[in-house]
Amino acid sequence: MRKLIAAINMTIDGICDHTAGIADDELHIHYNDMLKNTGALLFGKTTYQLMENSWPEIVKNPTGNKPTDEFAVLIDNISKIVFSRTLKNVEWKNTELKNEIRKEDIIELKRQPGKDLFAGSPGLITEFMRLGLIDEYRLCVHPIIAGSGLRLFRDINERINLRLLKTKTFGSGATVLYYKPALPKNKKF
Repeated sequence: MRKLIAAINMTIDGICDHTAGIADDELHIHYNDMLKNTGALLFGKTTYQLMENSWPEIVKNPTGNKPTDEFAVLIDNISKIVFSRTLKNVEWKNTELKNEIRKEDIIELKRQPGKDLFAGSPGLITEFMRLGLIDEYRLCVHPIIAGSGLRLFRDINERINLRLLKTKTFGSGATVLYYKPALPKNKKF
């Protein structure tokens, strides 16, 4: 069974803003390795539109920076599912549009053979958390305090315990924290 992994960049104060992080070669290489092991990316409307407005253009007109250009090709070729009630169609290749999040559909996606699924939008991650669908979190925390913006867990009102699996620190000071949901105390790992 495939895992559903929440993977996102954020600042120390929990802000998810693609302009607030450090997008250096080392981080792009990390995400390139992740994309090579991804079955599909799951996005909400806003994240999808940000990605669609950037990466296909870099595929057509490479920057000359190998890690960035490789990321563009990888994300362009991977399967993508966009969840939106307002989008009417999607233009980016290998993209499927769904107008609602149904727990049974995500469970069916997880049951299919193949590589893991990655959710990369704050609202989608929150909804998948509420539905108990996330198997692992990969939170890349950048050494920045943004002060304001869209917080990752802003709509979570109950305690959710996580178990740290490992960490990975980059030269920039950004650190990926790998967590999985903690089991209730009466169950064993």
